[in-house]
Amino acid sequence: MASDIRGSMNIQPIAYFHSPFTSKFGIPKQSGLVKDIEGSIVFEPEYRSPDALRGLDRYDFLWLIWAFSANPHGATSPLVRPPLLGGNTKMGVFATRSPFRPNPIGLSSVRLQRIEWNTDNGPVIHVLGADLMDGTPIYDIKPYVTKVDCHVEARSGFVDDNSINRLTVVIPPSIANSLPQEKLNTLVQVLELDPRPQYQNDPQKVYGMPFESHDIRFSVSPDSILTVIEIVPLHN
Repeated sequence: MASDIRGSMNIQPIAYFHSPFTSKFGIPKQSGLVKDIEGSIVFEPEYRSPDALRGLDRYDFLWLIWAFSANPHGATSPLVRPPLLGGNTKMGVFATRSPFRPNPIGLSSVRLQRIEWNTDNGPVIHVLGADLMDGTPIYDIKPYVTKVDCHVEARSGFVDDNSINRLTVVIPPSIANSLPQEKLNTLVQVLELDPRPQYQNDPQKVYGMPFESHDIRFSVSPDSILTVIEIVPLHN
């Protein structure tokens, strides 16, 4: 039933996202920062028609509209503290991509890797570079159109003035063989972005991050070197 345009809109997930991240910890803060992260989109039964995806495989990128489903806190202030600014500077919520929004809706641009047309779950879309947690509800999918979606000369606010700092990642060879090489390469790119909360900078602390069904345990030295201490399989 159509909703009154003046009122709230009742929307339901059309699909759910499958990701190597089973918690928010470690997920890149924007899509495309780690280009090789693999993810897949599995549709709900009523949307598993190949006709709904007809022509989609002619695009290289997609827009995903999704829910911040793992964020238990709604917007409580018109101001937020962007991590890129160190977590200390306040900006208007609508000038940021903070998850703490009046409506907890996310928008991500991802690369279309392939469409698996015939599975037990209907067509499955495989993508690269997403910043979504495993189990994230997807509300809509739209194709990325270069002629209208790409604005090369556009300003990007405080993002233009603040570079993304990356850590040096060290994984001892005896630990590195816990993951296949392609997964290890992706893990290094994720860890380079410093998954720690902005307010934590304790060189003695050992952090744990779930990734690809493993617990990645690491510490970070004062000179910005992240050392992986253990890679331990997670047991369900």
